[in-house]
Amino acid sequence: MSQTTITLLFLAFAVISFILEKIPLGLTASICAIGLTLTGVLDSQTTFAQYVNSNVILCVGMFVVGQALFETGMANKIGGVVTRFAKNEKILMVAIMVIVGVMSGFLSNTGTAAVLIPVVCGIADESGYSRSRLLMPLVFAAALGGNLSIIGAPGNLMGVDALQNLGEETGFFMYAPIGIPMLLAGIVYFVFIGYRLLPKTSAKSVAEVAETKPDFSHVPKWKQITSLVVLIAVILAMIFEKQIGIPIQVSACIGACVVVLTGVISGSAALKSIDLKVVLLFGGSLALANALDTSGAGTMIADTIVGFLGKNPSPMILLLVIFVVSCVLTNFMSNTATTALMVPIAVSMSDILGADPRAVVIATVIAASCAYATPIGMPANTMVVGLGGYSFKDYVKSGLPLILVSFALCMILLPILFPFYH
Repeated sequence: MSQTTITLLFLAFAVISFILEKIPLGLTASICAIGLTLTGVLDSQTTFAQYVNSNVILCVGMFVVGQALFETGMANKIGGVVTRFAKNEKILMVAIMVIVGVMSGFLSNTGTAAVLIPVVCGIADESGYSRSRLLMPLVFAAALGGNLSIIGAPGNLMGVDALQNLGEETGFFMYAPIGIPMLLAGIVYFVFIGYRLLPKTSAKSVAEVAETKPDFSHVPKWKQITSLVVLIAVILAMIFEKQIGIPIQVSACIGACVVVLTGVISGSAALKSIDLKVVLLFGGSLALANALDTSGAGTMIADTIVGFLGKNPSPMILLLVIFVVSCVLTNFMSNTATTALMVPIAVSMSDILGADPRAVVIATVIAASCAYATPIGMPANTMVVGLGGYSFKDYVKSGLPLILVSFALCMILLPILFPFYH
């Protein structure tokens, strides 16, 4: 059996397994990585190098820095700022989306949503507003905000890794030229259209939410301030990476060491914060991406897709296909897994057409974050199903138009900001 066939079989296994989720995502990716090694498609050095990839290290460091903010209650405090804007339901919704969107650009979007959901439920119950009108904009803003920087979501780093391997220059705010307009468009959409599509339902009682609301009164103020200062310092170090000469993954690790050494969080809490399934998914997926590249399987898939599109397909058609496929997949499986599967194929397609890979990679990453149309599209969506009293139809009704808005924006901005041909 050829290496190409073996790689395609493992890819098919990954797609089916990612969609069904009968096996944990990280384990699926690792099975692929080990299988590709045992069958000789990859050597062991190449495979295991992916698990200590610089972007994996960056992910681990930011898990710890982010956890310090969550554990000390500082993230809660930042979220509580929204109460000052609670003059009416619509203004409150905008304030929530802005704060969540910005926080998600630099912290885990799932973590940000998890911390702020009880805060928003409390505000809604105290003010008499319907939770169902606030929680969906919150989780969608978390997804939109993830596109502000390369650390906003794990999938973002996969795009960065693919471009770095091609010798392309990347930056901390690489996705921001698309991500910022998308977040703003998402807010405008909810103010004028989405707001009317949101259901008005009664859900869980105040007592039920109160149980999920943690108490941070015992946490010393210096710990909260230190966690915020460290996060800001790490982000600034990442932005000015070239000027200070410290790689971003090193800055993340320094930040992680500082919050542990100063006692802001304990060593055990730091270790618990490291999401192993993301690390395993990341490392295993990078190994699969490597195999798709070296075996020629990625090129074969790309050739097939390009063949369907006809001779000399328009770059816009290529973008459209990539966006639609990634978008459909991400609403039924993990965003990170979708990115992992689609990025190598997108790179091969751009290579066949001789186009700048940046546009197709960024389109893939952005499309993989548009998980708004189903309650299983991303963990944050699932978190609010019960609290907001939502049905599957509610997600389709509010999320599908937002996907179309994001799609239209990408189709306009990507060719302008990242021309296909130099």
